[in-house]
Amino acid sequence: MTDRNLTGEATDLLQHLIRNRCVNDGTPASGGEIRSVETLAAYLAGPGVEMRRFEPIPGRGNLVVRIEGADPKAPTLCLMGHIDVVPASAEGWERDPFGGELVAGEVWGRGAIDMLGITASMAVATKRLLREGWRPRGTLVYLAVADEEALGTYGAQWMVEREWDSVRCDHLVTEFGGVALPVGGGRKRMLSVAEKGSHWTQLRVRGVPGHGSMPYRSDNAVVKMAEVVRRNAAYRSPARMHETWRRFVAGLGLPAAQRFALTQPVTLEVALRRLPVGVARMLHAATHTTFSPNVTSGGVKTNIIPDSAELTLDVRTLPGDDAAAVRSMLRDALGDVWAQVEIVAEGDNPATASPIDTPLQAALTRVTERLLPGSTTVPFLIVGATDARFFRRKGVTAYGYGLLSDAISFGEFAAMFHGRNERIDQTSLGLMVDLWDGTTRELRG
Repeated sequence: MTDRNLTGEATDLLQHLIRNRCVNDGTPASGGEIRSVETLAAYLAGPGVEMRRFEPIPGRGNLVVRIEGADPKAPTLCLMGHIDVVPASAEGWERDPFGGELVAGEVWGRGAIDMLGITASMAVATKRLLREGWRPRGTLVYLAVADEEALGTYGAQWMVEREWDSVRCDHLVTEFGGVALPVGGGRKRMLSVAEKGSHWTQLRVRGVPGHGSMPYRSDNAVVKMAEVVRRNAAYRSPARMHETWRRFVAGLGLPAAQRFALTQPVTLEVALRRLPVGVARMLHAATHTTFSPNVTSGGVKTNIIPDSAELTLDVRTLPGDDAAAVRSMLRDALGDVWAQVEIVAEGDNPATASPIDTPLQAALTRVTERLLPGSTTVPFLIVGATDARFFRRKGVTAYGYGLLSDAISFGEFAAMFHGRNERIDQTSLGLMVDLWDGTTRELRG
């Protein structure tokens, strides 16, 4: 049973992290995560605590706390949370997004779900072990990082590339998962064992400038780009029934007909239409490389026909899809318009995956089943990006997880990521403290 005092500590710590306003707008000067590094360091400090702060550039802070294991050959576990948040405008919120208010058992504010609630609960579980003087067989690392909401440049990536000895581990848990899925009886909880890659692509089309008062038969680059946008929005890449997806569907406990429909490309679309839109949107993304036309620009003045226009596509790739595969799909999407398009820039961040059947997966599942009888985990491919990718590329088994009470529905959970009215209930905070504590003891005791 959750210790009320520990739930109170997690609540208080989360409120402080929200109020620190470590807003990452993608620029090097934003974030200010050193504020939350100092908050966490003050909370975790104590006699003999091994703690190090890192500040790659002024204001962008990371924190490492280690509990060294008795057996140097035993595997190391890392609990990692990020401390930056995305911007939030007060408009449309019911509460101050940086007020950290506790209302009816819920903590409100930017980052409560993504992912300050997890970061705080991991710190409280670590503090509990430190208070007890717990000595694990294998080392435990608590890691709080900056810059996850941009590219991880000053956070997890910097730590892995510059300070690997400080964060070296065999197993790692970060965001996200642990919310009850509204399919398969509602007791299955996603354990993110893999994540999609990103291949953001900037396209350009050319036209011929002219006077805006004479548009007849003009060669208008914005008009051309409008068609490029339309075709990209309409495009559906082929469905891919990868191993993680098949294991996910098999674990849901669905009737045979529904299970079959979700694992066949020809019936998947129909099966998704029968699910709530929030669930369908995520499951579609988990089975397709997706193209979302999100930023456009073109023209310089109202009375000049534009001679160029640009589009930035958010391309999210499934495992195995590389630059050549993305270009092939773009050609399919654009058809005869492809010849008029030039690729200005493209990034390549390949998808990553960890093995599914591991001691970490088994421990997280056992603790989940103990804390929430009747619940269990199912492996899933997360459709966004997390800092886990940097560790997977080092050979670390890295998962995204948490544990949320039934007070938060899947639809609310998904909508609060970078959305309005972000909040988390205290029951979930207490569950996660117990989750990290229990998992650590099982794996490293």
